[in-house]
Amino acid sequence: MKDSASTWVYGHSMPAELYLSDQVFRDDLDWLLPSQWFLTGHISQMPNVGDFFLYEIAGESVIVTRNKKGDVKAFHNACRHRGSRICLEHQGNKRLFTCPYHAWSYDLDGQLRAAASMPEGFDKGANGLLPINVRVFEGLIFVNFAAADEAPNFDAFTGRFGPLMRGQGLATAKVAARKTYPTEANWKLVVDNFFECYHCATAHPTYCQVHDKMKLLAFGAVDGTDPDDMADHRAWLAEWEAEAAAKGYPTGMFHDDAASAHFQAANRLPIAKGAVTESLDGQPIAPLMSALGTFDGGQTGCVFSPLSTVLINNDHAVIFLFIPVDTQMTRVETIWLVAPDAVEGKDYDPEALMQLWDTTLKEDKTITQNNQLGVASRGYRPGVLSNREAWIAAFGAWYVQQRGLA
Repeated sequence: MKDSASTWVYGHSMPAELYLSDQVFRDDLDWLLPSQWFLTGHISQMPNVGDFFLYEIAGESVIVTRNKKGDVKAFHNACRHRGSRICLEHQGNKRLFTCPYHAWSYDLDGQLRAAASMPEGFDKGANGLLPINVRVFEGLIFVNFAAADEAPNFDAFTGRFGPLMRGQGLATAKVAARKTYPTEANWKLVVDNFFECYHCATAHPTYCQVHDKMKLLAFGAVDGTDPDDMADHRAWLAEWEAEAAAKGYPTGMFHDDAASAHFQAANRLPIAKGAVTESLDGQPIAPLMSALGTFDGGQTGCVFSPLSTVLINNDHAVIFLFIPVDTQMTRVETIWLVAPDAVEGKDYDPEALMQLWDTTLKEDKTITQNNQLGVASRGYRPGVLSNREAWIAAFGAWYVQQRGLA
């Protein structure tokens, strides 16, 4: 693998082996699982004691649940007897987690409560479910697979996002819809695709109709060097920022480089002139979710890591999870959130809520799968990235450096 990585040149796509090798994929997971906090879902998925859902990544299965005190807990979904999966349903509510193999039962804190016919001296207290690091930030539930005393600092991981997410109602929102897009491509190709908009004008006509042309220029979707256009865009952006600030909304942005632990980024930008939310016509598709009391037409984008992104509009939010399954399969899970008191069928239509990103993600699935097929060809050679794909170049540098392959 070091030989393959050593042939990678900054500003080029990666050597084929880094997308195709099963050993590379296993090594990726050995690095990612302990070093990253993985966004798994939203606290509104577990409103009651005993509610749970499963988070599954590359053969690992995690039970995320709420105990009697209301605390969020996470455990390996593996019985301490002989390792059987305990929870077979993806979500539900349980008073006890009972293994379907030999009926060992565990409470909501993971403690073993029943294990029949065990030898004298067997210690139930030493045979509870193995815990997973779990934290909650703005209603978002994250897990990490390192030993408890070796987990990345969570306050440092989330600290910069708080000011940009302030007052926008994410913590109190509720899940309105969710959909999974199984994508037959390596996780790095899925991330590459999401991190650039060079392809947007070709592959995403609906998305491009929703967003301002000059904003798309900044994202790399279109060419544009006209000084007058750039000056007009900067003037409009400054005017919007002043209006947003007057309404109490935060503004600003940041992004990491290859030396960062998590390759994070965030920004708060307007969607388009005349648009108050990210919808096909720019008009609200759900009740105001923001606690700031008014629309400002902005969207907060939060890249917590290459595998998890959240977009927050004034009336809804979208969570994107890019979950490695195996070398050439990534599960893209998408969750749409609305205000807690919004009523389906009255205040919002799930289909309308999902329409823009459902269309875009279906298009992404097709082009990314085609990318994977091409990378597997004997005719593939790492290609030169365009000037509009700088974030992919930075991601490649981050990957090579953090994997210790530079």
